[in-house]
Parts: sequence; structure tokens; C-alpha cells
Amino acid sequence: MNPPDDPGPFFHGTRATLAVGDDLVAGFGSNFQADRVMNHVYFTSIVETAVWGAELATALAGLDERGHVYVVEPQGPFEDDPNVTDKKFPGNPTRSYRTRSALRVVGEVEDWEGHPPEVLAGMLDNLARLREQGLDVIED
Repeated sequence: MNPPDDPGPFFHGTRATLAVGDDLVAGFGSNFQADRVMNHVYFTSIVETAVWGAELATALAGLDERGHVYVVEPQGPFEDDPNVTDKKFPGNPTRSYRTRSALRVVGEVEDWEGHPPEVLAGMLDNLARLREQGLDVIED
């Protein structure tokens, strides 16, 4: 892996409740596909992208919670997330990455603003359509 030239800070959006000093590691279930164990941990250097992660993770789990956006530090090499880079967003404008190494939680973004309910519902509808068509593939 050649690390992208992005100094951070980095963020991870999730439904999980974590504390400063906790490590996010690969080998756990996907927030987006039931029964799928992930080989990488995903993160971004744009808060908005992490907000989507937090909102979608909680909504897809059927939780009525807000989710969490954590400030994280990669503990090893990372690469562009191939699920969005050049497949959906050429050049990685979402600044999305993945790593097989741990991400250390160094803080939490408390004041993030979620999307309006209709925007979140639209994204969930799009994901459901992709799933119905067999196009909700995660390259992990």
C-alpha cells in the first residue's frame, strides 16, 4: 500500500460506541452488509463523509440513534478506498481510505449535523435498489 498524500485529520462514522484510546480493527461485521466480515477498516478526511457512515450504519441496523463520528489516527499504511475511488468518484474527492491496520480513536466529533430525514431516506432507497439489483458490492 502506498499511503495517499493526505495529512488528515481523519474520521470514522459508525453506530459503535467507542472511547478515546480504543482501536477499530478489521475482522468485524460490516455496517452495510449483514453477515459480512470486513478485511479493512474504512475512514475519511472529510467529516461529511463520516456523517454518512454514522447515519447509514444506525439506520441500516434499525436503530433510532444518532451514531458517532470519531477522530481517528491510522496505525499503519492505508490506501484509497476502491469502492468509491474512480468507480464512483474519479480522483477520490470523498477522500475515503481503507487499512488493514488499526485506527486509534483520539476524539469524537460531537457537533456534527445529520442530513434531513428525506435525504437520508433517499440514500437508503438508493442502497435498497442497488441491493435488489445485486450491485451493492463491496470490494474488500
